[in-house]
Amino acid sequence: MQNTKQNRLRRAKETRIKIEKSGKYRLVVNRTNKHIYAQIFDSQKKEILVSASTLEKSIKAKILNGCTVEAAKVVGELIAQKSLEKNINEVAFDRSGFKYHGRVKALADSARSAGMKF
Repeated sequence: MQNTKQNRLRRAKETRIKIEKSGKYRLVVNRTNKHIYAQIFDSQKKEILVSASTLEKSIKAKILNGCTVEAAKVVGELIAQKSLEKNINEVAFDRSGFKYHGRVKALADSARSAGMKF
C-alpha cells in the first residue's frame, strides 16, 4: 500500500515524462505548508532558468500571513515577469503531482494573466 507522498510523486513522474516528450520548458511548482516555489526548468540542459518563491525579500515584504492564495498570486506574477524578461513565453505547467486547486491554481492563473502561455 502506498502513502500520499508516494502517490503524488508517481503522478509527478508521469506528468514529467509527457512534458519531456513535448520539448517545452517546464514551469515547476512545489508547495509546502509554509512556502510556495516556482521554477522554469530546461529539461534538455538540466538547468533552472528562472525562479521565484515566497522566500524572496520582495515578496516577503508584501505578505503578512505566510503562504496563502494571495502569496501564490504574487509568486505567479513574479515568475511570469522574470520569464518574459528572458523571452520565455510558452511553458508546460508541472504541478509536481499536487491537485490543481488552491495555491497551485492561484499561481497558474496569475502567471497566465501576466502573459505566460501554457
